[in-house]
Amino acid sequence: AMVAMVEVSLDEDFDYPPGLLVSFSVVTTVLVALHLFALLVSTCILPHLEAVSNIHNLRCVGQSPHIALRPHIELAWAFSNVLGLLLFLAEVALLCWVKFLPLSAGKKVDMGQKQGTTPRPTTGYNVMVSGSGEGYSAAVVATVVMVPAGLLFALFAVHFYRALLSHKSDRHSQELNTLKHLQQQLDTV
Repeated sequence: AMVAMVEVSLDEDFDYPPGLLVSFSVVTTVLVALHLFALLVSTCILPHLEAVSNIHNLRCVGQSPHIALRPHIELAWAFSNVLGLLLFLAEVALLCWVKFLPLSAGKKVDMGQKQGTTPRPTTGYNVMVSGSGEGYSAAVVATVVMVPAGLLFALFAVHFYRALLSHKSDRHSQELNTLKHLQQQLDTV
């Protein structure tokens, strides 16, 4: 999918709105950079995790670089899974605009052109009919579909993250209660 986004072919005869092409290029570049960062972190950390899993000395586990690199790992996860998914949805919507918007353009005909000759360049070759046309409608529908999908992704991410935090909090409070119980047993002895 990313290859298709990067290698999109633009209609050379269509005058794209400058904001559309700028936003499309920025979102594509940031999306690829985020996924490459996540790939780099996961590729670099995997050998350390495998090495630590084969060590039976618990002191060496605490010295593993993956513990020190935990913020980078979590950042890569957040970039790839949260921001990357939202950027991907935005990218699909922008891609629909880039591909479908030229279908809504009308072409001016150069009446001075002789039959059988190559067409002469004309100024304003494409005139976009604002708010009409099949391409415009397709781009609007794609955007309308992507906005609720993005909201659903965001809501699921918040719900999932809250469930993880709740589980982690419950587990830590159980461990604290166990430690309190052990302390009380040691104090009675």
